[in-house]
Amino acid sequence: MKIRRRTLLSGVAALSMPAIRTAHAASSIKIGVLSDMSGQYAEASGPGDFLGAQMAAEDFMKANPAISVEVIQGDMLLKPDVGASIARSWYDQEGVDAIFDIPQSAVAIAVGQVAKDKDKVVVFTAAGVPALTGKYCTPNQIQWTYDLWSNSNAITRGLVQAGGDSWFFIKPDYISGHVMTQDTATIVEQMGGKVAGMAAYPFPGTTDFSAYILQAQASKAKVLCLANAGDDTANCIKQAHEFGLPQSGIKIAALVYQDYISRSVGLESAAGIIGAMPFYWDMNEGTRAFAARFAPRYHKAYPNYFHAGCYSAVWHYLKAVAAMGPDKAKARGRAAVEQMKALPVSDPLYGTGIVRADGKHVHANYVWETKSPAESKGEWDQFKLLATIPQDQAFQPMAALGCAFVKT
Repeated sequence: MKIRRRTLLSGVAALSMPAIRTAHAASSIKIGVLSDMSGQYAEASGPGDFLGAQMAAEDFMKANPAISVEVIQGDMLLKPDVGASIARSWYDQEGVDAIFDIPQSAVAIAVGQVAKDKDKVVVFTAAGVPALTGKYCTPNQIQWTYDLWSNSNAITRGLVQAGGDSWFFIKPDYISGHVMTQDTATIVEQMGGKVAGMAAYPFPGTTDFSAYILQAQASKAKVLCLANAGDDTANCIKQAHEFGLPQSGIKIAALVYQDYISRSVGLESAAGIIGAMPFYWDMNEGTRAFAARFAPRYHKAYPNYFHAGCYSAVWHYLKAVAAMGPDKAKARGRAAVEQMKALPVSDPLYGTGIVRADGKHVHANYVWETKSPAESKGEWDQFKLLATIPQDQAFQPMAALGCAFVKT
């Protein structure tokens, strides 16, 4: 399967999807999905996250006909200045009450500051840097779907315990890549392993990873860790297979891994790759039912954990809006975030959880291994579950992150 590209949207324009309205609608909420609609992460997030948000709004309005919800989308082009500009325009001129998604941490940090300055809501469903609930935390934001430490922690402990005690890292030269690598390397060393080497590549624009793959091979590391995402991860996997790394016994760990990646490279190349995902479409009846609704509206593709995370986060935000009243939610974003923290989280996609005082949505995480072609029973049967990381062990404690407005 080839990773799909989307038509380039204007960096400052937003496409609007009309809300489903009822004759008795008295109040309205406007949501913006700010994502990568055309670049490296478009298939991982982008249009699929927009659809997840739409579905959450539709489901909410069926249960709450007195509140109408409109969802719009925008392409931040993976640039902090573009993302911040769109956010300001949405909050000031377009009447947007809450922004979701943002699959790049530098953009998320910039938009988080805008939301704080405007006293609006922003919920990060695709940005993974843990410092969004630490150094860069604000009372107006929540990190919903995952963070990079959670994925690193889940994957690393299992691999080191299984004998993978030397690691080589390939990372993009931007904040998330460096954070992922540092967190993972720290856990490896804490468990008695060693870092055999690491290589940083220019982002965006790198498609040939052969030099970095050869460095990993020469290092004699037992684990090649891909501290990247999206198309870059897929290209690394394909090229590592071409150079024979998995065939020689080197284990590959992908810190931001999803089924569209394994499908794009094929199970012959992806078999055995380890990843952490808090959601997989085939986990239970609830996830399978959501996938059955989602796929016909999304080029027959099943949802990944960013898509499901956008649904889950929008659903919880709208529950908070209903609980406090739309007028109060629109008037003060900080109050809406506090209401989200006060309500217990429960939905069929992410299960049960809590939103901590620092804005971290805490829930279980899961470690998966990619099936071989012989193990797979169909096109979307990609993974087997290796381990469940319970909610109370899946994320760093608040004290370790040091959010300035939280007393621990």
